[in-house]
Amino acid sequence: MVVYNIQKYYFYREMALDFWKMEQFIMAAGTALRISDTGVAGGKPAIVLLHGYLESIEVWEDFTKLLTPHLRVIAIDLPGHGISEVKGEIHTMEFLADTVHAALEELSVAKYFVCGHSMGGYAALEILCKYPDTLAGIILFHSVAMADSDEKRESRRREIAVVEAGKKDLLATTVSKSFAPDNRRRFANRIEELADQACLTEDDGVLALLRGMEQRRDNNDTLSQSTVPQMFIYGLGDEYITVEAAQEMESLHPRAQVVWLEKSGHIGFVEEPKKTAEAIIEFCEKYGK
Repeated sequence: MVVYNIQKYYFYREMALDFWKMEQFIMAAGTALRISDTGVAGGKPAIVLLHGYLESIEVWEDFTKLLTPHLRVIAIDLPGHGISEVKGEIHTMEFLADTVHAALEELSVAKYFVCGHSMGGYAALEILCKYPDTLAGIILFHSVAMADSDEKRESRRREIAVVEAGKKDLLATTVSKSFAPDNRRRFANRIEELADQACLTEDDGVLALLRGMEQRRDNNDTLSQSTVPQMFIYGLGDEYITVEAAQEMESLHPRAQVVWLEKSGHIGFVEEPKKTAEAIIEFCEKYGK
């Protein structure tokens, strides 16, 4: 049975009434998930959107509207975030991949593009590793295939300590860093919405995913050896995935199509939605035939 915070339920419902019409709860590999699905009309290629850390499917709401004329768009609250179920003390990226795969089987979607934002990209890479035949293409959106550095692992441990101390709301104060410095004033309302989402994320879910990200493996070999079409999207103003890290990905994977967003930080589908949507639609239409 799914049990979730009533305050969170109504927050999400009021925040995305259009999305609400497309939502449903499904069981996937024994895990209760909230998803949105624009439906199968017209035989469009399907794309699965996987949100990042401290996010939910609401983060994709406006962006989905740009994609739906061309694609069937499925967004999933990853276990432990949004209103999906928390399963245990650690959510490995492999577990996320298994759950997403089971959800797509439940929806009878045999072939799809996967687009993972930040943490969602780590899950997408595990889907590529474990279920490559299901993918028409993979899009890493402000995400990399490298495992956490020692410095990043230590940062995650500090966040775990903050949450365990009952001070999770402090994490919400870092949301503005997802935007390029020049965009922070212009997107002040979106930053506030994202901070609210972060505050409403269950503590156990935050902890489970922090532990899973800390333990994730390097998946550069997975990408290099795969014949699945690949696209990377990076922002020149990203303070999480630096230009240097993004350029390393570009160098390691020369077959990947790389899109650079000149006016974006770590959340380009909000900062430059039109350019991003056009690139994704072109990619999916090229390889989705």
